[in-house]
Amino acid sequence: MADNQVVIRLATVEDAERVAALSTQLGYPTAPEEMQQRLAQVGRDEAHAIYVAAQDGWVVGWVHVCVRPLVQVDRAAEIEGLVVDEACRDRGIGHLLIQQAEQWMRERDCDTAYVRSNIVRERAHSFYEELGYENIKTSLTFRKMLRDDG
Repeated sequence: MADNQVVIRLATVEDAERVAALSTQLGYPTAPEEMQQRLAQVGRDEAHAIYVAAQDGWVVGWVHVCVRPLVQVDRAAEIEGLVVDEACRDRGIGHLLIQQAEQWMRERDCDTAYVRSNIVRERAHSFYEELGYENIKTSLTFRKMLRDDG
């Protein structure tokens, strides 16, 4: 069983190709070069952490967490993204990533953990509820592009 052991560790820029592939599975296509830049940038910010789940040296999932100091609530953190490779789901890997994210939050004195999940991701909703997360509201997300790169 040792060769199937899942190791949770901080992401590095060397993980960019797999993190990008998993982001694509999540619905956010990203080139490995772009992901390498993002991992480097986020990795320098102490308010953020990205952990990967590696099995046999192969990245099979990731979670991005950050502290969100807000005026309307006590110190909180948010899970910004979580994905486990489609071929590796239902093996407890997502649970391990959430445990690591929550530990990171506690170490930073966060009182509350938040996570947002697209309304169509019903399987993810059940996953979070099984881990003790409570659906507290439904909202709309609006976007405005600030640069015209086209």
